[in-house]
Amino acid sequence: MDSEFLISLQVVKVVFAYCLPLCKLLQKINIDLKEAMDLAEVSVTTIQGLRENINEEFNELFKEAEKMAKILDITISVKRLNKRSTHRANPCVKDANEYYRITVAIPYIDYFIQQLNERFMCHKNIFKGFQSLFSDLYSDEFGELITFYLDSDKNTVIAELHLWHALLEKNEQRPKNSLEALRLCKNEIFPNIYSLLKILCTLPVSTATPERTFSCLKRLKNYLRSTMTETRLNGLTMLAVHKEVPITAEEVLDELAKKPRKLDFVL
Repeated sequence: MDSEFLISLQVVKVVFAYCLPLCKLLQKINIDLKEAMDLAEVSVTTIQGLRENINEEFNELFKEAEKMAKILDITISVKRLNKRSTHRANPCVKDANEYYRITVAIPYIDYFIQQLNERFMCHKNIFKGFQSLFSDLYSDEFGELITFYLDSDKNTVIAELHLWHALLEKNEQRPKNSLEALRLCKNEIFPNIYSLLKILCTLPVSTATPERTFSCLKRLKNYLRSTMTETRLNGLTMLAVHKEVPITAEEVLDELAKKPRKLDFVL
């Protein structure tokens, strides 16, 4: 264990703490694009504030690393500096605090912000049109949204949008996400707004649910169950994924009794 590892551990711990709420949100089943975009934007802004005050923030991180180094009976020191190095950062500093701030903390935080922007903020243009469903401001992107998704008159949809906002304001209702807005919107009164909200709800945000499905396959199909049919595998997978759905023995017997068998389940 060296000095660079201890410093990196402290930097990662702090940055990951800022993104923990976003990580938990992305694991939810009923997450939508609006909620994810709002929290991702807040996370990026907060980490950018950390980057702007890196001198003060890193001093605290360095003190924590020194405490850990003292427990492990090691000394945080600067790596051997060469006059010419092409494989790692080689700043002309001798202070360990400044060295690891330049070579570890700043590059990692900048890369983290860049990745968040590439993975989340790139969807901001897509969401601009849908944002008009939640705010009173009409944007040109909403007009493009109407042309792309709906086969309706543009003026009719815009009028429907204004009525939708007026009804929300009258009832003092401010939906926080698309699922909540969809529950408030009535298809009979606002058919176009309802269709756009339904499209927004179905836009994929994360792959947490499919990943959980694939992760449980190794428990279902192993060397003891290597020759099961696809129908049986699908059924066991559904049972493993949707554990919250109650199933009684009578329902299982009724399902088995529908198929012709040598053994009668129903007497």
